[in-house]
Order: sequence, then structure tokens, then C-alpha cells
Amino acid sequence: MNPAVLVVAVFFAAMGFVALGKPERIWRPFGATPDTPAARNEVRAVYGGFGLAIGCLLAVVDEGAPDQRAGVLLAVAVALFGMAAGRLIAAAVEPASLKGFPAVFLIVEAALGGLLLLAR
Repeated sequence: MNPAVLVVAVFFAAMGFVALGKPERIWRPFGATPDTPAARNEVRAVYGGFGLAIGCLLAVVDEGAPDQRAGVLLAVAVALFGMAAGRLIAAAVEPASLKGFPAVFLIVEAALGGLLLLAR
């Protein structure tokens, strides 16, 4: 497996496992608490299920057909860049929203997206 793709796959899988097992740990750095069953369900679905699905997809597709691999890597890179762009837009609306962990994740999302583009 390409090391860059492995890094991104591990990131998504780790996020997925944490979100499924301890959903409060995903939101804690952002000052939020999923304190209702519906909120925990949302964290488990969006961060847990999605994270594991993307991690597994990256692990499997890295050995697949070149065209399929390139498409998957591009799609996941675009999703990561979309997350980073959403943080920048949020910061334009509320500048204080990009302090602390949101800024860290902006950098992580942009870097992981870049890794995938380089791995294509």
C-alpha cells in the first residue's frame, strides 16, 4: 500500500473507531458534548460509520484498478478539501471559530487531501 494512502486510511479508521466507541471524544475538542442519544447517533454515523467506510475503501482500492484507484483518491481528497474549506468559510463568518482544534483540523484535512492527490 502506498504510504500516503495508508496514513489517510489510518486517520479515517481511527476517527471511525473512536466515534463509534466514545462519541463524546470526537466533539470534546470543539467544546460540544453529544449528550442525547440522537446526538451520539449522529456522531457514530457521520464520524464513525463514514470514517470506517472511507478507511476501508482506501485500503482496498489502493490495490485495485488504476482508474478506479485514481477516482477514489480524488473523491476523498476533494471531501477533505471541502471540510477544510468549510472551516475557512466558518472563520470568515466567525473569526474566533478557527482557534484551537478547528485550526489544527483545518491543517490536517488540507494535508491529508494533499497526500491523496500526490498518491494518485
